[in-house]
Amino acid sequence: MKMVVGALLAMSIGAMAVADTRAPMHLGATGAQCIAATLKQLERDWAAAEQAGDSDKIGRILADDWTGVSVEGKTLTKEQLLEHMKRAKRETMSVEFGPMNVKVLGNVAIVQGSEGETGAAKDIWMDVFANRDGKWVAIRSQSTRIATVSRPRWPI
Repeated sequence: MKMVVGALLAMSIGAMAVADTRAPMHLGATGAQCIAATLKQLERDWAAAEQAGDSDKIGRILADDWTGVSVEGKTLTKEQLLEHMKRAKRETMSVEFGPMNVKVLGNVAIVQGSEGETGAAKDIWMDVFANRDGKWVAIRSQSTRIATVSRPRWPI
């Protein structure tokens, strides 16, 4: 009898483990497209808030546990980024976004894109968002700067 109970318990635990690791339910194209549009707008709002020096708005876009890696390779917390924004001088600049690619994975989504000014260095970036209590917030970010090169440095 103990062996039967033990076997049933082992099967139950195994079934729960499988259930916990299953992929999230598939979102219909309409749902995924709606989420992608929301996240792309959040990216545009984030850039506009940076240009305006609006740390309150950025504070609402970032999760409290957000961390990011800047183009200089420095890791920043939400608190550090907001403090920097409050102290930094704002330069008027025009940011132009390249295409944004959104991959939705249930309650998590990844947005990849690029931005830059005409003739200047371009940044490529990736932001990870999570849907927390019905609201999408950024939880991780990383940026890389790529310089504009008019000709190759070395012969190929």
